[in-house]
Amino acid sequence: MARAVNGLVVLITGASSGIGRETALLLGAEEAKLGLVARREGRLREVADAIRGAGGSAEIFAGDVGSPETLDSAVRGCVERFGRLDVLVNNAGAGLFATVEQTTIEDLEAMLAVNLRGTFHGIKAALPVMRGQGAGHIINVASTAGRRGSPYVGAYCAAKFAVVGLTESLRTELLGTGIDVSLVLPGATRTDFFDAACRRTERHRGLVGPVEDVRTVAARIVGVIRRPRAEVIAQPVRRRAVLGVNLVAASFVDRLLARMIAGGTAGHD
Repeated sequence: MARAVNGLVVLITGASSGIGRETALLLGAEEAKLGLVARREGRLREVADAIRGAGGSAEIFAGDVGSPETLDSAVRGCVERFGRLDVLVNNAGAGLFATVEQTTIEDLEAMLAVNLRGTFHGIKAALPVMRGQGAGHIINVASTAGRRGSPYVGAYCAAKFAVVGLTESLRTELLGTGIDVSLVLPGATRTDFFDAACRRTERHRGLVGPVEDVRTVAARIVGVIRRPRAEVIAQPVRRRAVLGVNLVAASFVDRLLARMIAGGTAGHD
């Protein structure tokens, strides 16, 4: 049975733009009570103001999710302001376009800090509250890049694969506790992610193949909040089919992705 969004307290990371922003706006329109986390305080305030202007409730917590203090403060702030925390949406992410050879240790650490450690910090901060309530819902937004690697985004894929494994472990550990855990896997989505990502190679052609609208992906996340599910691939059927084919014909998918993403080229810049 679907639950109402009205009145739920939802904390969203990466809420200043893209999927996080659209998810916050959709939830705000349905009168959820929102905590918003991102590094860019100005843009975060714009999202909060839009939600409040439409009659919703929103508090902002500016900071870097790579720091555990940011999530500790945000969870604490939500509980102090709204009295509880019903849903955590770990959505913050960052990208890097580079060959594995071009990727430095510092690059890898940066990808892990936002995409993996940010998710881990959110879980660690929220779990004591949700256990105390006897209920809650953790939604980790990973990527189809966490199910199948692609060329020129190796460090990003490594971080998202780790998020998938972390989520599956947590989901199993929390069976029977009243705390739901969901994994959402967007693929190519029309946001400013590709513009904001650090780029060391021009071989990645950007958005290719079936591309999803950001509001559609956000609506899928809201749908998961209403009706918790273990995993949702928030992409068109054609892209989901690639993940299935990869299980039985990985070499074929290697060639397919090389053609789609890099135009079939080899080597590096």
